[in-house]
Amino acid sequence: MAYRILIVTDHPVDANILTDVLGSARDGPFEVEWVRYLATALKRLSMGGIDAVLVDLVLPDSKGIDTFDLLFSASPHTPIMTLGTVEDEGLAVEAVQRGAQGYLAKGYFASSLVPQTIRNIIQRKTVEQSFYKEKARAEIALNSIGDAVICTDMQGNIDYLNIAAETITGWDREDAFGHPIGDVFKIVSGVTREPVRNTVELVLQKNEVIGLAVETLLIRRDGSETLIEDSAASINDWDGQACGVVIVFHDISVAHAMTKKMTHLAQHDFLTNLPNRVLLKDRIEQAISLANRNGAQLAILFLDLDNFKHINDSLGHAAGDLLLQSVTRRLIDCVRASDTVSRQGGDEFVILLSESGCEENVVSTANKILSTLTLGHHVGDEKLHVTTSIGISVYPADGEDAETLIKNADTAMYYAKEKGRNNYQFFRNEMNIRAVERQLIEANLRSAIEKNEFILHYQPKVNLDNDKVTGAEALLRWMHPEWGMVLPERFMATAEDCGLIVPIGRWVLREACFQAQRWIAAGLAPVSVAVNISAVEFRHMHFLEGVRSILHETGLDGRHLELEITESVLMHDAQASAIILQDLKDMGVHIAVDDFGTGYSSLSYLEQFPIDVLKIDQSFVRGIFANTDNGIIVGAVISMGNSLKLRVIAEGIENQKQLSFLKTLNCEEGQGNFFSRPLTADQFSQLLTIGNCQIVGI
Repeated sequence: MAYRILIVTDHPVDANILTDVLGSARDGPFEVEWVRYLATALKRLSMGGIDAVLVDLVLPDSKGIDTFDLLFSASPHTPIMTLGTVEDEGLAVEAVQRGAQGYLAKGYFASSLVPQTIRNIIQRKTVEQSFYKEKARAEIALNSIGDAVICTDMQGNIDYLNIAAETITGWDREDAFGHPIGDVFKIVSGVTREPVRNTVELVLQKNEVIGLAVETLLIRRDGSETLIEDSAASINDWDGQACGVVIVFHDISVAHAMTKKMTHLAQHDFLTNLPNRVLLKDRIEQAISLANRNGAQLAILFLDLDNFKHINDSLGHAAGDLLLQSVTRRLIDCVRASDTVSRQGGDEFVILLSESGCEENVVSTANKILSTLTLGHHVGDEKLHVTTSIGISVYPADGEDAETLIKNADTAMYYAKEKGRNNYQFFRNEMNIRAVERQLIEANLRSAIEKNEFILHYQPKVNLDNDKVTGAEALLRWMHPEWGMVLPERFMATAEDCGLIVPIGRWVLREACFQAQRWIAAGLAPVSVAVNISAVEFRHMHFLEGVRSILHETGLDGRHLELEITESVLMHDAQASAIILQDLKDMGVHIAVDDFGTGYSSLSYLEQFPIDVLKIDQSFVRGIFANTDNGIIVGAVISMGNSLKLRVIAEGIENQKQLSFLKTLNCEEGQGNFFSRPLTADQFSQLLTIGNCQIVGI
């Protein structure tokens, strides 16, 4: 490849000498162009392709250093050498200072060194250009990475910062240049707050790669702090000798905060920010170790909120979440700072009372929790009421590890629910028998519907004046293949706890409606069939839709269906209950208040709700002659019902004396084994064929 040389001079002799020497040189090949004017030279340079310029600074259209400046400005990356006499040496030196690559003195133009010199400056310029590209590439790369880079000389004074380093330290490159590394890269321990020895000093001392200790803080120029990680190493020259140090570091504040957050989330409940199962187990194990050393006790309280699912179903999960947060705040207020309140999920909480001391202290805490939670919780525009059932286990008597203690407290909690809820129970070994049975029942219940193991029996309702059958109450029975007939008392509480009460209740309602429609289709006297509705079913979001769907599916007229609902369920949320009951009435369904007198006993709701029937609880009927107050209550209910034109049905009639007493008080209907035990569907069909109920049953 030939080098193209532009000669700019007004002296033809000089131009010819240079042309000849370059044309015959072995260091070429060279191609020469000659122009006499600066303007012509500038125009030619603008066209490109010139590898070097030889210029006489005295031209017809330009003289002196300005000639060089104009050429250099037009093509700053093209090597330029000046031509002149010895007397022009001062001007030539000035040109070199401004960027010229050298000068050739007249009288030496024909020297064989001229081509060699020109070739060298062209090649040197090429190397400089390549070096510049590499340097620019390195600069771009260093400024593009997220890591900060600081370089120092062997004295530890800064000679380079990339953009990331400027951002993290708060120092501009120009301001930092020449400063000792300790001024710009000021670091302290995030644990002790003591200054940390600078890694540059360690590298200069040991000549090896050095990393920062964890939890190291960089003090920025403005005094703020950030957590960093770094490593430092020596910079070696081409002889392999250290000539400086480079530190590479990055801000790990966000990553560290995220790690801490993820660790926290892994150990805490997202809704309440309470410790979760994992962290609770760890704290119980620590408390057990401490209790062992001190010969102390600790207690575990397992809490389950009573009827929380009803609130979730009726008001929605958002309200339920706010209620759980309110409960959390109150539980924390009930215990010491050394204790742990944990959420297990749903509406279950576990409290660790570390070094609980005597049983009286545990009882005091449990009573405090019970009384505190019963106070109203303000959730939005609602004032919600919730209670809790508490099971208590004590270390070491009830278990020697976290898992056993929690399991036994859980077992005791279920026992507290069976005792009427809103109370606490200490674990006893015999409770495990019930727990095992409950688990066995739950496991079998889950397949009972699919295996068609449920059946309905029907107990007649009788007009007390003429013994005619007026209706039937559908009663659920579980025909287990191994256990035989299982009554609801044994499995309904478990069904409610494990969430199966809704599908079971829907099956009961559908089967009862189908059976009532079968009796009507068979030409038997139409009677209403009564179905008990649990609190969970009544508050379920799809309850009304389910009733409407079943009536449509079975073809039963709503007036032949009677739903029995306890007054405590109705009064849980009277406003919502009134809306639900009115929708049921619009379907033609009759509404009966079951177990009347055992709940709120508020007479105002009898006017609020579209009620058709009052059912006197069997406990009052059976105790008519055992307790004078019971007789008075029964008489008052019958009188009130008659005044409000409501049908009154007395449950649990077992003998003639009870029947006679009720007739005396003008009770309209009755139900009980004195008339008939619960019957199968076929047996009840026979009873309807007869038309009345012979006393002491079929």
